[in-house]
Amino acid sequence: MSAATSDRSSRTTVEIASQPACWRRAAETLPAHTAALPRRGERVAVVGCGTSWFMAQAYAALRESGGHGETDAFPASQFPHRRRYDRILAISRSGTTTEVLEVLGRARGTVPTGAITADPATPVMGIADAVSVLDFADEESVVQTRFATTALALLRAHLELEDARPAGLRTVAEAARDAERAIAVPLAAEVLGAEQFTFLGTDWTYGLALEAGLKMREAAGAWTEAYPAMEYRHGPIAITGPGRVAWMFGALPEGLSGDIAKVGGTLVADSQDAAEDLDPLADLIRAQRLAVAIAEARGYDPDRPRNLTRSVVLEH
Repeated sequence: MSAATSDRSSRTTVEIASQPACWRRAAETLPAHTAALPRRGERVAVVGCGTSWFMAQAYAALRESGGHGETDAFPASQFPHRRRYDRILAISRSGTTTEVLEVLGRARGTVPTGAITADPATPVMGIADAVSVLDFADEESVVQTRFATTALALLRAHLELEDARPAGLRTVAEAARDAERAIAVPLAAEVLGAEQFTFLGTDWTYGLALEAGLKMREAAGAWTEAYPAMEYRHGPIAITGPGRVAWMFGALPEGLSGDIAKVGGTLVADSQDAAEDLDPLADLIRAQRLAVAIAEARGYDPDRPRNLTRSVVLEH
C-alpha cells in the first residue's frame, strides 16, 4: 500500500499499536499459561463469541495442521453438548459472556476446561478448571483488537513449544516484527476510498478474514464480506468491481489475481517478494487500522461503536 493516511490517537489506535509488545509478552510468559491450554493428542473444542470465535477457528486449523490433535471451533451458542471431547477451551475477553459461561458450566466435572481471558475478576475464573489471564492485553475500547490477536499469539507460541508449528508458519517473534511493519505501512488511497471490501483466507487465515470483516462492520459500519479464498469464484466475486476491494490473508490462490483484475477490483495481497510479505496475523493489523480510518472519516467513534457493548450478558 502506498498512499499515506494519518491515524488519529483514538484509544483503539493506541491499542492497535501495542500489539507487537503484547505478542512478545504472551510468548515470554507462556509457562504461566500452559495449565489452561490443550495437551498434545487431545480432541479439543474451542469456543467463543464474535471475535473470540474467529480466533478459535484460526487456532483450530493451526492446531490440526501442526499435528497437535483434532480440533473443532464453535460459537458458544452452537456448542454440540452431545459430542465427546478431551478438553474444552474458551476464549472470552470479558470473562462474562453468557453463552461461554453456560458451555463451561455444563461441562464442569465431566471434561477438563480451560479459558483465556483478560480480566481476573470475572465469573470465568470460578467456572473453568484453569484460566490463562492476559490482563496486559485488556482493552478500554469496545471493539477488540489486541486481546484477540494476543490470545492467538499465545496459542501459536504454545504450538511452537510443543514442536507443532505448521510448516511455513512464522514464529511469534517473527510475526511481532511483521506487526511493527504493519503498524507503520501507509494505507493506500484506493483502499481508504473503497465502497466495499471482501476479505479472503485459506485454512487458518479464513478466521482472520472473518475477523477483518467484523472489525470493519463494528467500527465503521462498512460493507464487508468474508469467504474462503477458493469459494470466492463460486459467486462472491460477482460483488467485486471498480472501487471495491478483495483482500487476501496469506498466499493468493493461483489465478485469482487475474480474475479480480478482469472485473476491475482492487487486490490487496502478498507481494511476489516473500521477504516483503507480512505474517497474516500482522496483516490483520492493517485491516484494524483501516477500520479506524474509515470510522473517523465517517464521523464515528471507533472506541464506542454503535449498538455494541463490551460484553453480551443475557438475562434469563
